[in-house]
Amino acid sequence: MESTMKYMCLLAFVVILGINQFNGAYGAGECGKSSPDREAWKLAPCAAAAQDENAAVSDKCCSQVKRIGQNPSCLCAVMLSNTAKSAGIKPEIALTIPKRCNIVDRPVGFKCGAYTLP
Repeated sequence: MESTMKYMCLLAFVVILGINQFNGAYGAGECGKSSPDREAWKLAPCAAAAQDENAAVSDKCCSQVKRIGQNPSCLCAVMLSNTAKSAGIKPEIALTIPKRCNIVDRPVGFKCGAYTLP
């Protein structure tokens, strides 16, 4: 009886460990399987435009913003990411880029932290 109990406890431990592995940190986030910090690197062409509202926005920047902006939660996470902050990006200016790119189907009014997309 005692050996059966040991095996049951061992089996329960293995099952819990296995379930824990499947529910680990490999799930999809705001940007799917890619992290917001990784997606932020794709917006490198937008660096000047995200720091100065009077700076011109390049076509390459607009195409990346349009692609990432199809998921407003991802765009928000990217604009507020650690990578963006360390690059000197100003969120209140960065969030104006979709409008400055004349992206018609941008998420107007989407709440992004303390900011709202114009």
